[in-house]
Amino acid sequence: MTRCLGKKDPKHDYRTYRLAPVLEAALPTVPYARDWSASVPYQMWGNDRYGCCAFAAHAALVATWTKAAQGLVVLSTDQVLANYAAVTGFNPATGTNDGGTVLLDELNAWRRTGFQRPGQTLDYLTAFGSIQPSDEMSIKRGIAFLGGVLAGVQVPQGFLSLGLGETWDLDTLSGDALKPAGGHAIALVGYNLDGVFFNTWGTRTFMPWATFSAIADEAYGLLSRQNWLGVPGTAPTGEDFDALLAEVRAA
Repeated sequence: MTRCLGKKDPKHDYRTYRLAPVLEAALPTVPYARDWSASVPYQMWGNDRYGCCAFAAHAALVATWTKAAQGLVVLSTDQVLANYAAVTGFNPATGTNDGGTVLLDELNAWRRTGFQRPGQTLDYLTAFGSIQPSDEMSIKRGIAFLGGVLAGVQVPQGFLSLGLGETWDLDTLSGDALKPAGGHAIALVGYNLDGVFFNTWGTRTFMPWATFSAIADEAYGLLSRQNWLGVPGTAPTGEDFDALLAEVRAA
């Protein structure tokens, strides 16, 4: 099966809020494990044909959040490609301008102008902040408290030949298989002591923490009032969410 990449190099903006300190205050004790991805019907969302991985990750996060928090919302492939087009200039009719996405550009557009989703309303991201990919505890907090983390990775050549859903483990690769194939956006949707669960190419997949730390080059915690509030367990209540949002906006 064809699989496409499409994440451009990270764009660094000094104004991007650093989320780790406020997450630590909100969730000082990190749960042993948390997995929001069980039974979520992830799809390919066009990422077998186009470099729309950032917007497939958006669709995966919306499905994960709404499956846990309210009622499942699943974007269509046409909606995912339309969102990709709105941010990057991609042409869904011809497939031209398929140059991939800067994740920070996607996040700013998601927050400011919104993305297509089923129904009459657009999907707006309330706020976001960066997390160092090597900060395992903050990645866990972002997943446990906020329902998911958007991450960017540099995919080794060897992972492209794995079957969908097979574990991504750098220790299984050697030689040319370790050479980077390109950037890719993934939705981190669960974790345990050994590693992280993520959605890519329509399939829930797993990688050890050591692999994630080695290949990830950016990560963002996401605050979505529209999709994620009040899930029993570690998810924030409305009051918790407002306090966290106030911290982010005050920065």
